[in-house]
Amino acid sequence: GCVVNYSCHATTSPGGISANWIYYMERMMQGMLGPQVGVVFLQGFCGDVTQVDNRNPYRQPTGTEYAELVGGRVGAEAARVLLKTHAGSAAPVAASARVMQIARRRPSSERLQRAREIVQRDRRSTDATEWTFAKETVMLAAHLEKWPTIEVEVQTVQVGPVVAISAPGEMFCQLGLDLRAGSGFPLTFPVELANGSVGYVPTEEALSKTGGGYETRLTSYSNLEPAAGRKMVEVGIELAKRLKPGSFPEPPKAAPFTPDSSGIGSHPWSYGNVPPQLS
Repeated sequence: GCVVNYSCHATTSPGGISANWIYYMERMMQGMLGPQVGVVFLQGFCGDVTQVDNRNPYRQPTGTEYAELVGGRVGAEAARVLLKTHAGSAAPVAASARVMQIARRRPSSERLQRAREIVQRDRRSTDATEWTFAKETVMLAAHLEKWPTIEVEVQTVQVGPVVAISAPGEMFCQLGLDLRAGSGFPLTFPVELANGSVGYVPTEEALSKTGGGYETRLTSYSNLEPAAGRKMVEVGIELAKRLKPGSFPEPPKAAPFTPDSSGIGSHPWSYGNVPPQLS
């Protein structure tokens, strides 16, 4: 079996309830490696990463076509990496976790009053985006009365030289890169939407004046304090630093050029190291 960790939304939308492009990734790998190969998928940090190429001048694929394209490409690359990987020890195996309380962002009293006015209008005469975010603001205010903070669990799972570090939100990609840079492991798998869901978790930069996008808007789904992502990354790195990475598997070394009774390894191969002949 194998584990695939990749950072991309599963939003190719092939229709109905499905495993989305992950199904085609698994099918591609099993087609190359055999139907007996089990594939476990860990969703990487992809809160701001989708399959859509906004610079593509051509028609975007849709539905099943898109799922086959994304899953096939990811599966082919995963199989290529796996074929180059050598067997090794899976020790040590370890796991740890920490539960944190993180504050929610609060809408201003002026924003809340404005939102209440908007949701009382006829939806057909109001801009859909404006009405939706107003509705979300009112819902968030109701949530805050009962739950001003939210419980967040950060977890690490180690298998030899690999550490998977999870968080329960739709984490922005940069936070995963920060985990990889600081974990101290040769392989780090950031895993999002694990042990719960606390909405989009942007970087602090994305929530600044230079940021933007619907993921950074204040809603009943996405509302953690700006430092939430950084705090979860810091805890994940701290937990990983308590672990000692296992040895990274390497291929066997070639025999040295030393004489022995059989002649094997006694000298380099010279058959290809000869000059051309014209006569």
